[in-house]
Amino acid sequence: MPPALIRSVDHYENFPVASVLLPARLRPAVVALYRFARHADDLADEGDAPAAERLAALEALDRALRGEADDPPALAQLRPFLEPHGLPAGPLRALLSAFAQDVGPVRHPSWPSLADYCSRSANPVGELVLRLFGAWNPATRIPSGEICTALQLLNFLQDLAQDWRRDRLYLPLDELHDAGLSEDEVGRSVAQGRADPALVQFLAGQAGRARALLESGAALAQRVPWRLSLEVRAIVAGGLRLADRLRAGGHDPIARRPTLGWRDAPALARLWWSTPK
Repeated sequence: MPPALIRSVDHYENFPVASVLLPARLRPAVVALYRFARHADDLADEGDAPAAERLAALEALDRALRGEADDPPALAQLRPFLEPHGLPAGPLRALLSAFAQDVGPVRHPSWPSLADYCSRSANPVGELVLRLFGAWNPATRIPSGEICTALQLLNFLQDLAQDWRRDRLYLPLDELHDAGLSEDEVGRSVAQGRADPALVQFLAGQAGRARALLESGAALAQRVPWRLSLEVRAIVAGGLRLADRLRAGGHDPIARRPTLGWRDAPALARLWWSTPK
């Protein structure tokens, strides 16, 4: 297995937390960032609170980031790391705006809409980690965004059925309709426990989009410090292996949700080694 695939605490998918490849001096900041993002994501996703209460809690975090209110505990724990590491509030506020968008029914009319969501729900993670390493610059911004967006898209495919049951659909509706499909077909596939052939074909195209973004973004490993380069290669390898798992399951995450486990270690090692150095 790559020396540091992604070691996460709890379940926020987009943060490489406490990896052995991260310098010890940066791990407390990364963990604090993770806990902030996990807390904010849970405000939108977890429990039985009404939508208005969820949005109010997210707005309270945003006001604190703007300096207009006291810090809630999750932000108070992060605050000591922001100025010393040169971390701006903008990426954190972008995360909050994406989480707020998840409160209530979710639909994306087009790829630009979905890409914009990813630019706020996932890409800020890459920016924050790169800033911690002093590696956020014009040469790293685009490939970082490609990797983060690709991972988010793969997560959407992986969790298609679960998200549908929450009244969330993270697929571009115009492309779905162009493929001769509708939301009803998605709902019917979830209800029957497997994707219809036309939906399978459509999901294969979306997986191909994610794979292409990962392969393009892999150039990031050549533009960052050595230790972060190893982490980037591990993350890209994990994303590519998840795409492989999705393909092996016939691009039907409804019938079989793709996951990674210890049996994937040899394939992950090969992918890690083949990522540009």
